[in-house]
Amino acid sequence: MLTRPRIEGLGLALLVAVVDRIVKAVMVGPLMLRDLGVIDLLPFFDLRYAENYGVSFGMFTATSMEMRYGLIIVTALIALGVTVWMLRETLRGDILALGLVLGGALGNIYDRLTLGYVIDYADLHIGEWRPFAIFNLADVAITFGVLILLARSFKSREKPNDSGDQTATENA
Repeated sequence: MLTRPRIEGLGLALLVAVVDRIVKAVMVGPLMLRDLGVIDLLPFFDLRYAENYGVSFGMFTATSMEMRYGLIIVTALIALGVTVWMLRETLRGDILALGLVLGGALGNIYDRLTLGYVIDYADLHIGEWRPFAIFNLADVAITFGVLILLARSFKSREKPNDSGDQTATENA
């Protein structure tokens, strides 16, 4: 059943995917980042054009059409799994986190379907040291969604029942 939180989660996923598409279109359109290669913004952040033919950190690079479609299928199955999870989830915070993950996945799947690669452009660095690969808004949404899910998971863990442990020890 589509409850209000689930509708919000699906809406957030759609919003993330649409904003991701708009930002990428601005990067390659008006900003001409593909042609310029890099736009220096701050001492620690640049816009740097990159085509990612793999997944995170360029792993599983698709070097053929078969591999490209394989990546699309695998990521689409993951997105489907996230959608099912979201539709079964009851906690609003988890639903919204899943919406971030789903929206980011949809943004990157769209690129892979239409271009054969994912457009990345955000380059966070300290001097020449780059703690992250070049990334995009979809990647940020996925990362924050997963971090929220992890934080909520750790927060919701039940603490051991001290009285039950003592009773078991006393009876032994």
